[in-house]
Amino acid sequence: MSLFEAVRLAWAQIRAQKLKSFFTLLGVTIGVTFLIAVVSIVGGMSRYMQEELVGKLIAVNAFELRSRPNINMGDVSEETWREYRRRPRIRTEDVGPVVAALPPGTRSVQVSSANVQVESRYAKPRQILASGVSDDYFNVKRMDVTSGRLIAPQEYALGAPVLVIGPDVAKHFFAGLDPVGRELRIAGIPYQVIGVAESQGSAFGLSFDRFVIAPHSAPIRRLLNPHGVVDAVIVQGESPIIMLEAQERVRQVMRTRHRLRPSDPDNFALQTSDSALEFWNKIKSYMVLAGIALPAIGLVVGAIVIMNIMLVAVAERTREIGVRKALGARRSDITRQFLAEAT
Repeated sequence: MSLFEAVRLAWAQIRAQKLKSFFTLLGVTIGVTFLIAVVSIVGGMSRYMQEELVGKLIAVNAFELRSRPNINMGDVSEETWREYRRRPRIRTEDVGPVVAALPPGTRSVQVSSANVQVESRYAKPRQILASGVSDDYFNVKRMDVTSGRLIAPQEYALGAPVLVIGPDVAKHFFAGLDPVGRELRIAGIPYQVIGVAESQGSAFGLSFDRFVIAPHSAPIRRLLNPHGVVDAVIVQGESPIIMLEAQERVRQVMRTRHRLRPSDPDNFALQTSDSALEFWNKIKSYMVLAGIALPAIGLVVGAIVIMNIMLVAVAERTREIGVRKALGARRSDITRQFLAEAT
């Protein structure tokens, strides 16, 4: 019996027993669909966490020097929080030695942030995330404006009262108006809006577009941190290798400045996207194992169902097999026929 003849006979038998064929196919389809669904969900959530959440908060090929991690996923014990509160803050006098130790091919930015009340003649006051940043911030974050312009180097140097605002801020305070050139007041001081930044999107219902950005030396600095304190120094390398080298140099500088002994743990944080996602990566590994094990069980069950159905089919068709053998069919012909049907 040729392979074509075996396949033709198998199709004829499948059409003859429609109900059996339907349930067999349904079992296999559910197992395979479950496998694809679980793998797709895990992969999609991983990309969402990396690109939409942490990727928006931490720049590419960058790390942040902070007194404590800015992104905490998972349960953080009370003892850990107490240790965080005891840590010294990052001070402006730390920035110079840190920047001096960086290897070629890196750039650094100072950032201080806090929620402040912003006022406008066109809308009600609202609490907005305000950031005071140094030069190169927009290059590090790969952020541009949709209207207006970015902060100029002279404005960074002079601490000019100018702002680049997020789309949500523009929509709330200047609905139906062009915000560029208009005024927002923070702590009674007028700031001129010079640009509206590109939308940064949202994650888990939290919008990343409710922000205002000013030069680090502008008057807003008094609202963000005590005198001489910065929240973070962002360091970005041209490549992951340069970033890792810069990270080790910064660690050595900060340990020296904090007078830590070799056995003492770091009392500061060097946070990268990988460290921020450490808790999520643990969860993902368990989800991947479950996503492989559970569909595998389903596929094994489906294979057992197929085996049992084929055993029943062979037992029910002993008369047909006998007739075929009487007409000259060989054992291999019978085997090929049932293997084709099972396949």
